[in-house]
Amino acid sequence: MAKSIFSLIFLLLLSFVFSGEIFAIANGQQTWCVAKPSSEQATLLANINYACSQVDCRVMQRGCPCFSPDNLINHASIAMNLYYRAKGCQKWNCDFRGSGLIVITNPSYANCLYE
Repeated sequence: MAKSIFSLIFLLLLSFVFSGEIFAIANGQQTWCVAKPSSEQATLLANINYACSQVDCRVMQRGCPCFSPDNLINHASIAMNLYYRAKGCQKWNCDFRGSGLIVITNPSYANCLYE
């Protein structure tokens, strides 16, 4: 009986330790911050303005690697990730009033590198 209780407690602890971000951090999993696809246009614009007031967003200017595609969701994701990176990749630095999403798949494309 005691062994069963111990096993159950051990499994419960494992479920907490190996859930979500703790599992990703424990395994050294890299994360990125992107805009939620369901975000409103005004929210995306506000995120770009805020993030780019805090970090250098030149990489998404016309003629730069992350300019295309030229749309708000793309530019917001780039700006939000730049901010997230600059602030140490803490989950709260990707909140953006609920419009940020932490992903474990690298969103880089073509010459636009999310670092």
